[in-house]
Amino acid sequence: QTRSLLGVFEEDAAAISNYINQLFQAMHRIYDAQNELSAATHLTSKLLKEYEKQRFPLGGDDEVMTSTLQQFAKVIDELSSCHAVLSTQLADAMMFPITQFKERDLKEILTLKEVFQISSNDHDAAITRYSRLSKRKENEKIKAEVTEDVYTSRKKQHQTMMHYFCALNTLQYKKKISLLEPLLGYMQAQISFFKMGSENLTEQLEEFLTNIGTSVQNVRREMDCEVENMQQTIEDLEVASDPLYLPDPDPTKFPAHRNLTRKAGYLNARNKTGLVSSSWERQFYFTQGGNLMSQARGDVAGGLVMDIDNCSVMAVDCEDRRYCFQITSFDGKKSSILQAESKKDYEEWICTINNISKQIYLSENPEEIAARVNQSALEAVTPSPSFQQRHESMRPAVQSRPPAARTSSTGSLGSDSTALSALSLDSLVAPDTPIQFDIISPVSEDLPGQAKSSGQTGSFPDWSPPLVLNGKPKMQFVFFQYFSFFLDSILHQLFIVRFLGSMEVKSDESPDVVYETMRQILAARAIHNVFRMTESHLLVTCDCLKLIDPQTQVTRLRFPLPNVVLYAAHQENKRLFGFVLRTSGGRVESRQTSICYIFESNNEGEKICDSVGLAKQIAFHAELDRKASEKQKEIDRVKEKQQKELNKQKQIEKDLEEQSRLIAASSRSNQSSTEGQFVVLSSSQSEDSDLGEDGKKKRESEA
Repeated sequence: QTRSLLGVFEEDAAAISNYINQLFQAMHRIYDAQNELSAATHLTSKLLKEYEKQRFPLGGDDEVMTSTLQQFAKVIDELSSCHAVLSTQLADAMMFPITQFKERDLKEILTLKEVFQISSNDHDAAITRYSRLSKRKENEKIKAEVTEDVYTSRKKQHQTMMHYFCALNTLQYKKKISLLEPLLGYMQAQISFFKMGSENLTEQLEEFLTNIGTSVQNVRREMDCEVENMQQTIEDLEVASDPLYLPDPDPTKFPAHRNLTRKAGYLNARNKTGLVSSSWERQFYFTQGGNLMSQARGDVAGGLVMDIDNCSVMAVDCEDRRYCFQITSFDGKKSSILQAESKKDYEEWICTINNISKQIYLSENPEEIAARVNQSALEAVTPSPSFQQRHESMRPAVQSRPPAARTSSTGSLGSDSTALSALSLDSLVAPDTPIQFDIISPVSEDLPGQAKSSGQTGSFPDWSPPLVLNGKPKMQFVFFQYFSFFLDSILHQLFIVRFLGSMEVKSDESPDVVYETMRQILAARAIHNVFRMTESHLLVTCDCLKLIDPQTQVTRLRFPLPNVVLYAAHQENKRLFGFVLRTSGGRVESRQTSICYIFESNNEGEKICDSVGLAKQIAFHAELDRKASEKQKEIDRVKEKQQKELNKQKQIEKDLEEQSRLIAASSRSNQSSTEGQFVVLSSSQSEDSDLGEDGKKKRESEA
């Protein structure tokens, strides 16, 4: 608006300069040649009559000036045929004022215009150098030099601009003076030169000229007063604007306004010029209702950049620049990365776009409603005495859990209303529970045997060799490999999500745990000015949920589907959804803990919950089939074992019969050998009796 208004003033100055040059040439002809006095006077009269045809953009009192100049033209036309002006009198009374205006005042305007243009270009160059400052490993000396350059150029531009504007305003008064004074001097010279004249004409001229002289004096006094006021205003503005010359003022002295529903200012927009290269363009951006507009310098009107109703905005790390944020449209098909000049503008732009995306601007008092919403966010960290009242206006739609996860849950909101009345905030989320705003778990590559994407599920992957135990392959491990791949092949759905935060919860029985976690995380982000969100791809399969990096395709987090015990989407804000993951361990060892994860999607919260429910149902039925198959195999193994035991028993009985037969044969053989030994022993005893004592001892010793 300022530059457009400046263009009107400059156009007016050009028109004044053009008209004054013509008037000067006409009066100069009167001064140069007395012989052409009559023709020059007639031309002057003609130009004065044509004043009413001139279209001055700032001609506020054109009617008065037109009538006055018409009167002058009439008198001059009458005197042009019989009067001539002496050269000296014309030089002093007529040519001097208009020459001063032409050579001094109009040239001063041109000089100030050039100085203002130079200072404006210097300021743009300084801002460009400042915007290129790196936020990493900054050289403090370079930063100080660039900041000082911005300060000096901005101050110079401001001072030059104010003096230039003052000169343009003063030009309107000088225009009147430069038109009236030469004419007044001309008429006085005519009266002095001609002592003889018509009494009637003289009386009329004296009264008319007296009135004109009084008017000129009044205009001069008004101009002096206005110039003095403008000079005082310039001094006051210089003192008050000194802190604003800094490109990044102190946020403690100039805090950001978070209740705005309209915002305008200069931003740097990133434009891609190639696959990996990009350029930055500085333009003037402003909001108009639910639209973000931009206007380049010199354009008559702004153009539409993006519809920011129901859009999402978040802070981003962009190349090597600070204060960058990204705006994504409602359908996620269009996005724009912008850079603010200071941290204050950076926070105000994000808060303003957030307020507009909630369509607060459509209300009668948008800033009051925005303040109330922000105040509610500030009060959200203080537990409310009535949990039911706080959720009357925020009742999301609940996705029921499948029977495999919790058969007692019906998934309807009315079934939980009785239990909800008995719950308190402390029974859902502990007051001192920390909130994690970013994904800090170490990333891990997908296993080679896992399908990378839905496009790879058409054929079996290259499996690793099966597990071998006791020299035999363990077929159960192979079965589970193919079973897991079969489940992953059934369902593969990919969604674009942004991680808002996670926190440990004390209960996973009611879906209101998800709503309370949404409220606390969004309130904490608003209070602590956390605008950054990590964008990922959420892959839903019948085995697990995966968060995948969209650029590197690396799995950031993996959530086993059986551990997902609760999930819900917000009814009003379609982009918000969350789920509760039950894990082992936590603050107290040997105890299961529940962690609630909250995400923002591109208006697909309910679809994601439906996909998770479908995955759990498929996994549940597949698990039932697997258990039935295992049970049948177990029965077959028992029958086989019983058959083996029966065969073993028969073999044992057969072995016992064979052993009994062998024992009987052995007994008969032993009996025959015993009888022979008895005969030999009897003969020996008879011989011993014949030998006597000496013979027995001798035999014993030999033996």
